[in-house]
Order: sequence, then C-alpha cells, then structure tokens
Amino acid sequence: MHTPSPDDMPDDTLMAAYAAGDASAFERLYQRHEAGLYRFVRRLLGPALAAQTDEVFQDTWLRVVRSREAWSPQGATFRTWLFTLAHRRVIDVWRRSGREVSIADNDDGTPWEPDAGTGTPWSQWPAPSPAPHGDDLAFWRRAGERLLTCLEQLPLAQRSAFLLHHDDELPLADVARALEVGFETAKTRLRYAMAKLRTCMGAYLAPLQTTDPR
Repeated sequence: MHTPSPDDMPDDTLMAAYAAGDASAFERLYQRHEAGLYRFVRRLLGPALAAQTDEVFQDTWLRVVRSREAWSPQGATFRTWLFTLAHRRVIDVWRRSGREVSIADNDDGTPWEPDAGTGTPWSQWPAPSPAPHGDDLAFWRRAGERLLTCLEQLPLAQRSAFLLHHDDELPLADVARALEVGFETAKTRLRYAMAKLRTCMGAYLAPLQTTDPR
C-alpha cells in the first residue's frame, strides 16, 4: 500500500499529525502557507500599518501552535482557519491604532454584481502575453500599481473579502467562514469591493484596443 509523502498530505491531516506531536508536520504547513499568509496580512494592514506585518504574521502562527491540541476542522479547512486567526489580529491592530473598522455593508446605489461563482470578475482586462514587453509590460506594471492603490482605499471588511476570494482563491463559503460572517454578508462585501475597485481602476478594466480600424 502506497503511503503518501508529507508533501502530498492534506493540510488537515498535517495539522492532526502536529497536534499529535509531529513537529515536522507544522514545518510543512508553514512552508505551504507562509507566502500567502504574509501577503494577506501585509495587504490588509496597508502602508500605514506595514510595520506591524511581521508581528501579526508571527502571532498568527503562534496562535496555531497554542491551539494545536484543541484544533478541529469544524467544517472549515486549515487554510480558512489560519486566515481567520490572521484577520482577527489585523482587526486588533487596526483598532489599537485608532483606525475605524466598519462592519456596515450599506452603500449608496446598487453595487455592480460580479459572477462570484466563476471567479473571473476581471475578465474584461486585456489578457497579458506570456512574456509581456515594451508597452504591454508598462501597462501591466501600471495596472498592478493602480490595483494596490485601489485596494488600500477599500474598507477593511471589503478588502478582506476581495483578497480572500480573488487573491487567495478561497470559495465564497470559506470567505464567509474566515471573516466569521454569513454567506450573504460575505457576498455583499465582495460585491461592494468589486464595484469600488472597478470604478477606481477605470480605464485599466477596458480591453486594449487598436485605434487602427484596419
């Protein structure tokens, strides 16, 4: 019978092994999620609180260590639970710094509705070439910089929903679990985030078109 290697083991299996005393299982989990978690924390905190990124990142993993014996999936994957812990710490840092953490999802007007099921709300963007160069490369660099600026303008609740769903590729149901809100609330936050980002991005969402009709 083939025994899967640690690299092939699901996160939940590794976490259960770590809870049972296998320190190498924790190392595997850390290696898998280190980059994604750090990026999530850094982008949620934004430039104003960037100095707190390492603290929140390290404290999130410390909470994993402290909770290992009591951990159980309870319907959420390890990755979802990990982002839940990080999101709680980010909220703590925001509040400690005196920044407002709004929990209201109301906004003026009807938000643009992305197709959350397909995961392709940015389908109107021009597709980058495999190795962009020249004008194409400059376009995508400016677009990336603009997107980060637009993300920083979103309320924390909406930014969290967008990053979890479109950057970290969590299904919407897992986004709701990570943010500890109902499914419809998570969907609403994502809709408002997409509407604001779409407006902020402006021309970058329009496909590149040649002005030469020939």
